[in-house]
Amino acid sequence: MVSDPSQTPPAGPAPGPCPEVSVVVPVFNESGAAPDLAREIAAAFAGWPVEILFVDDCSRDDTRERLAALKAEIPVLRLLAHSVNSGQSRAVRTGVLAARGEIIVTLDGDGQNDPADAPKLVDALRAGPPDLALVGGERVRRQDSAAKKIASRIGNGVRRRLLRDTANDTGCGLKAFRRDAFLRLPYFDHIHRYLPALMLREGYSTLFLPVGHRPRTSGASKYTNLGRLWASTSDLLGVMWLQSRARRPGPVAEL
Repeated sequence: MVSDPSQTPPAGPAPGPCPEVSVVVPVFNESGAAPDLAREIAAAFAGWPVEILFVDDCSRDDTRERLAALKAEIPVLRLLAHSVNSGQSRAVRTGVLAARGEIIVTLDGDGQNDPADAPKLVDALRAGPPDLALVGGERVRRQDSAAKKIASRIGNGVRRRLLRDTANDTGCGLKAFRRDAFLRLPYFDHIHRYLPALMLREGYSTLFLPVGHRPRTSGASKYTNLGRLWASTSDLLGVMWLQSRARRPGPVAEL
């Protein structure tokens, strides 16, 4: 387990067979969506060596209680809880730090990502070359408002042009990546939108596959177009700076 001076990962469940895949789902005020999503994830990975980690980012509704009630129904479900609301990226990192699997799958907690698409991303990651560290989903037939789709298209275009990360849709929460590769990346808030660029910076390769997208049936979006623009501008400049300071040694030999 890689240590994080700012966060001690919670103790895992009782010792048992180590899962190959850890599904990490950050949630905040998703009482209406989270329980059914947990069941869908369990069904999608039925028969797999998997664990499912929901990270509650200090919800103000009963998300935490409703998920806790599912632990008897879904034995592979784990529930982690922040005591202070810290954002989606920190919730993802909390889950990754606590995860026991070598492969991490992330999904948004609002239910718009279809868990049935997740196994094919894992299969592609496992079948890829050794340097393949991330397989991301690219949403087709997005079920969002026109304003949100236009803002996303513009933002993705600007980001792809400046960072050259080859990703058409970094806003898709459905991703599969190698845990050890993720923990090599520098952490900052909103890092979840820049994983492809940061993986490339470390010398890894990435791949993207089309995935479905579903309408939100409960709750409310945690982002506005203006708020996302404000955050992404400073984040984009920061990632560009990180790219400019990257120096890779090439193959390393032990003598």
